[in-house]
Amino acid sequence: MEAEPNGVMIMPEEEEKPEEEEMEARGQWNNKVEFVLSVAGEIIGLGNVWRFPYLCYKNGGGAFFIPYLIFLFTCGIPVFFLETALGQYTSQGGVTAWRKICPIFEVIGYASQVIESYLNIYYIIILSWALFYLFSSFAAVLPWANCNNPWNSDRCVDFLNSSNAENRSVSANATTPVIEFWERRALGLTDGIHNLGTVRWELALCLLLAWIICYFCIWKGVKSTGKVVYFTATFPYLMLVVLLIRGVTLPGAYNGIIFYLKPDIWRLSDPQVWMDAGTQIFFSYAICQGCLTALGSYNKYNNNCYRDCFMLCFLNSATSFVAGFAIFSVLGFMAEEEGVPISAVAESGRCSLSQGFSYSYVIEWGRGGNNVSNIYYKKCTNICPGLNNMD
Repeated sequence: MEAEPNGVMIMPEEEEKPEEEEMEARGQWNNKVEFVLSVAGEIIGLGNVWRFPYLCYKNGGGAFFIPYLIFLFTCGIPVFFLETALGQYTSQGGVTAWRKICPIFEVIGYASQVIESYLNIYYIIILSWALFYLFSSFAAVLPWANCNNPWNSDRCVDFLNSSNAENRSVSANATTPVIEFWERRALGLTDGIHNLGTVRWELALCLLLAWIICYFCIWKGVKSTGKVVYFTATFPYLMLVVLLIRGVTLPGAYNGIIFYLKPDIWRLSDPQVWMDAGTQIFFSYAICQGCLTALGSYNKYNNNCYRDCFMLCFLNSATSFVAGFAIFSVLGFMAEEEGVPISAVAESGRCSLSQGFSYSYVIEWGRGGNNVSNIYYKKCTNICPGLNNMD
């Protein structure tokens, strides 16, 4: 305390304490390839392989590309770039990045984390199904290749040993070994929600294994995730090429592809078509989930994320388009083998990959065939988004 000549006392100034302790330095990707593969693995998954081809079939075939592309350029790419640039600029995760802009915006980050929690719960379940199919496929005789299994019902029809004439004479409620393996063996479906059944211990153990795999893939943060994506983000493309080549060479594949691309312009007058296109963009691009902000935060401050975002967005949409050829070529083959219209085979989007490819492999390669490539494809397309969501 000092006194001036006029008698005024001057209090010493206290050193200002920082409002927040300096945060620990955030890690960074070792190179741009790790970032590109991580984001590609996050945004490319079931939405491209399952949902997009089904929406095309449902909403006018090739005509669906018109609203899809409109939403892509007006919503998808701008918001995708916004979230990635936000993370790169602030070097913060999905919650703290919003807090750094404005404290009240922090609730946006917490809302994104709630969404991610729900996504992780159902993605890990689908991954456990893929593991179950993977282990089952190593049998000498594929369990979904015939109707001679304990879980098969009287309605099961073995199309492998049936002629086209016999196929056309089966009852309307007949099922295939592929469907019955899925519903009666894998899931153990009951007659209603009032009968929950028992715990499926095989699936429970596969679920535990899936959580363990995901944990060890992300336990060291960006350092371990950056290495895992070299496999999980690239291997599905190799399998997609294998399945595409196999699909387009099957009998009836041409009819399936025509069914996939044939436009019905009048469907554009239905508002539901435009809603599905917008929903597909937001779903498949992982927008408003916080993961793009988190992945972008590991970039260097001067990284050209503008170019990266454009490249990743076009890669995502191109994958969806190509996956449609793989899916509908198999559906066309299934329709020809069963003697039914393609629309009857494609009535459910959930069966297009898991049942469609399993069916085609059984028919073309016989009971002893092993469709590991199909199952590995499903497994990798599931695990990569799950890793990035949890990370």
